[in-house]
Amino acid sequence: MDGQQQPDVQHFDHCPWLFAGDATDEQRVGQRERQGKVGGDSEIGERCYVAESAAVFPDRLRLGDDSYIAAHAYVTGELTTGTDCTLNPFVTARGTVTLGSGVRIGAHTSLLGFNHSMAPDRPVFQQAHTTLGITIGDDVWIGSHVVVVDGVTVGDHCVIGAGAVVTKDLPAWTVAAGNPARPLRDRRDVKPAGAARGADTLARFADTARAQAPDILARCWDGDQYVDRPGETATLRAHCDAVEIADLLLGSAPEQLSSEEHVKRLSAAQDPDTGLAPELGGPLPTPDDDGFVSEGPALYHVLSLGCALDLLGARFPHPARGVREMTASQLVARLEGLPWREGAWGAGAWVDAWATAAHWNLRHHPDDGVAPGTLEALFGWLLTRADPWTGMWGSPSPQAGRLQVVNGYYRLTRGTFAQFGVPVPHPERVVDAVLDHARDTRHFGPGRDNACNVLDVAHPLWLCGRQLGAHAKDGGYRSAEIRAWAEQQLAATLPHRHDGKGFGFGPGVSGPGAEPGLQGTEMWLAIIWYLADLLGRADTLGYHPRGVHRPEPARTPGQA
Repeated sequence: MDGQQQPDVQHFDHCPWLFAGDATDEQRVGQRERQGKVGGDSEIGERCYVAESAAVFPDRLRLGDDSYIAAHAYVTGELTTGTDCTLNPFVTARGTVTLGSGVRIGAHTSLLGFNHSMAPDRPVFQQAHTTLGITIGDDVWIGSHVVVVDGVTVGDHCVIGAGAVVTKDLPAWTVAAGNPARPLRDRRDVKPAGAARGADTLARFADTARAQAPDILARCWDGDQYVDRPGETATLRAHCDAVEIADLLLGSAPEQLSSEEHVKRLSAAQDPDTGLAPELGGPLPTPDDDGFVSEGPALYHVLSLGCALDLLGARFPHPARGVREMTASQLVARLEGLPWREGAWGAGAWVDAWATAAHWNLRHHPDDGVAPGTLEALFGWLLTRADPWTGMWGSPSPQAGRLQVVNGYYRLTRGTFAQFGVPVPHPERVVDAVLDHARDTRHFGPGRDNACNVLDVAHPLWLCGRQLGAHAKDGGYRSAEIRAWAEQQLAATLPHRHDGKGFGFGPGVSGPGAEPGLQGTEMWLAIIWYLADLLGRADTLGYHPRGVHRPEPARTPGQA
């Protein structure tokens, strides 16, 4: 300690953690002598320190390596510690006390591992002691001025707040405080700074969204049909989005029509021959040679119309013929011909629509929903074609980066792995690729986020995080980074709500634009749920997606 006064014994007694690095050879000899004078059956480990001013009079002492007893501590009876334990100044440990490893005991705390009998026939001081003993687990922090009474066991990883009086056992990971001490929470339930305020913000948002939902729906009703926003042309998707929003926030059908009328109108949109639904007033889609279509609104209507009818307690009246009749070899040929390199989003959207049509067919027409072997061919092809470096399908481009690949991944896995309850391949690599994509300033940041791009990051992180344990209390693969992204995105998203009008899809030329409407509102409500669930706060919202963006599988492996 150049230029500074050498610490004396009194200094080390109060700051024993400095002894190993700062003591002189003479002081080290003195400490060995001090330890040798400890009475009773004593064994003291390597690199330990026993303060000169501590009153250490044990019957039996086992002090583990790298442990210390600081100034004015009072130790009697039987004390056993693991490694790296600290009894700070003025700690009392009496009776039978056993500490695990890594235990920190704050100043003026008393561990009283004995008791008096209390029979009424004679004074207490004349009665015998009883000893059940105190057991403290590994990695425990006991604050200052705590009292732990005889017979108590404190589990591993507990934290006990200053001034507590511990009269009952505490299970592992408990954070406790008070007199008598009460469990406050599980130590693993760590929330980021501001989490409580974040939960309050979400609750207020959800309350406002529910209160304004009827006005938002009424705003997009032109008197006869639903439009995405005032002044636009009525679309089938707008009607479906209205049903989803009403179900999500109000738990009912939109009030502009009766439930029966909603079902009647939506069911009538499906073509009985192909099982597909064109745009309102638009031409019937022309199936390709294998019986299914390649593009157009009919593909997304498989999702939106099917889910809207499902939420209303109804179903597609007709099966999707092109899915029912497509053979496994035809499906593989179609998959091979999709534009994976230059249009991964379109390829993923097609797979989403085909697989969702298969789901509806199997659910409503189980006897002939799909040709034998087609679902096995679908998942077999996807599992063997996934890029092991990214877990995805398709290739990035210099112009758009991973935008097409990540957005296509969301659509593809939504309709297949997520919907059918099948684990995705290479989930760690997916998380790596998605987090890398989320840093691409061409697509993310102020003035650039839109509902598709954010959803197509949030859902894969949620899906793979579930598979990898990122939602478990002990964390998971890159879970801290996932939560940090979700926190940032959630903070940026909530202010974009337009009072009484909902959300716009987002800036740019893709999608319906920045003006608030049904599509933007439906999508952002689902996105907010996913972001909140990544942060462990989704319950605060009081709603749960059940339609196109439902998080749970609609089917389970092997389900007919």
